Amino acid sequence: MSFSLASKVALVTGAGSGIGQAIALTFARAGALVWAADVNEAAARTTVHLLRDEGGQGEAIRLDVTSDADFTAALARIPRVDILVANAGIGHVGTLLTTSIPDFERLLSVNVTGVLRTLKTWMPGMIERRSGSVVITGSTAGLEGLVDRFAYTASKHAVVGMMRCAALDHATSGVRVNAVCPGRVETPFVKARLAEYPDPAAAYREMASTQAQKRMGTPQEVANAALFLASDEASFITGAALAVDGGWTAGMFPQK
Repeated sequence: MSFSLASKVALVTGAGSGIGQAIALTFARAGALVWAADVNEAAARTTVHLLRDEGGQGEAIRLDVTSDADFTAALARIPRVDILVANAGIGHVGTLLTTSIPDFERLLSVNVTGVLRTLKTWMPGMIERRSGSVVITGSTAGLEGLVDRFAYTASKHAVVGMMRCAALDHATSGVRVNAVCPGRVETPFVKARLAEYPDPAAAYREMASTQAQKRMGTPQEVANAALFLASDEASFITGAALAVDGGWTAGMFPQK
């Protein structure tokens, strides 16, 4: 079965790289016209070039999810969105004691308030039209605690909670709200962090060993899950936090 998004307009935040880019490309392959939004407009344009090279339709737009002005400008350009993917986010390493208040607030401004701004900008139009699908990029950190990820885990728990409440509040509106919750995925960010280790290959093997499948996921695997949730085939699914984690949350695995 192939999941068609033909005649749909999709907007993906954080579409300049990693999971966001994979979602944008996958949605374009499924027939959607994709708006690739990113704080790095050049990266968003790169994503659009890639999807157009594959015969897809797309446009790039700069969107800083901490900026009300950017959202106002984006809404003026993109008044109608059928599929909304709130993917933009940042990470942070630290415990309760080592995480500063400014670091914590910065993470919340992007990962939590950024998602809130995204939903409040385009969900009202979806509700008015009584049609739409929202997919939020959560994390396994939104489903359980993670060692040395105090602020990040707090932010992703908030995101999953917001998703569930939005789904319930608008369950009869024709708009579905779900989340994909990736485990460890081979994104450019993760690869850059691995490159900082004295032995990147050993660091990769150690990181992969914490997964039930003994490997990390790929952005494409997360994008495939997002495509399903966005599609009409998932019409009876709302309020779901879909773990895309190779079995991480199914059992207890060492968090190294």
